[in-house]
Amino acid sequence: MVRIRRACATLALVGATVGVAAVPAGAAPDATSRSTTKATTCPTGWGSLAKTDSGATVAPMTNVRTGRHTCFDRMVVDVPGAGSGVGYTVQYVNRLYQDGSGQYIPVAGGAVLAVRVAAPAYDPETGAATYPGRVARPLPGVDLTGYRTFRDTRFAGSFEGETQIGLGVRARLPFRVQQLDDRVIVDVAHSWTATG
Repeated sequence: MVRIRRACATLALVGATVGVAAVPAGAAPDATSRSTTKATTCPTGWGSLAKTDSGATVAPMTNVRTGRHTCFDRMVVDVPGAGSGVGYTVQYVNRLYQDGSGQYIPVAGGAVLAVRVAAPAYDPETGAATYPGRVARPLPGVDLTGYRTFRDTRFAGSFEGETQIGLGVRARLPFRVQQLDDRVIVDVAHSWTATG
């Protein structure tokens, strides 16, 4: 009886050894295939000082849209027909005041970016509005739910060929401004660090 138990134990041990040896090498998990979260390298060096370009256009702006990205939140001002000559001034301000009237426009967030685009929000020939924004109201069609940096938007109006927008952000964070054909793009980083 003892011999039969030893024989069964030996067979079980040999079977386990053969079973492990029969597993192909590729079936075992390796360190590179394990699920890990890799940090994204984000652009740095944008800073938080004012950014300007002296270009101007008579082509009117027609839309403002926003988008979420891995490293930043983005706002795009569309100016069809302007090419790449749309001027701008984007800077942090303590409070947003409307050009012309000086009216204070409250903007929610830890910091406020005043975005001024050198394009009217109306047709210069007829005076008809080309953008449906209302002074001191949120930008039409812009929903900031789920954004990491953006907190609020306010239309501040259009005066003497320039359109003014208040962009409320979480804190005074680095930003960049890009001029591409028919649009001005404002990106505000999620943080001062180099990872997203």
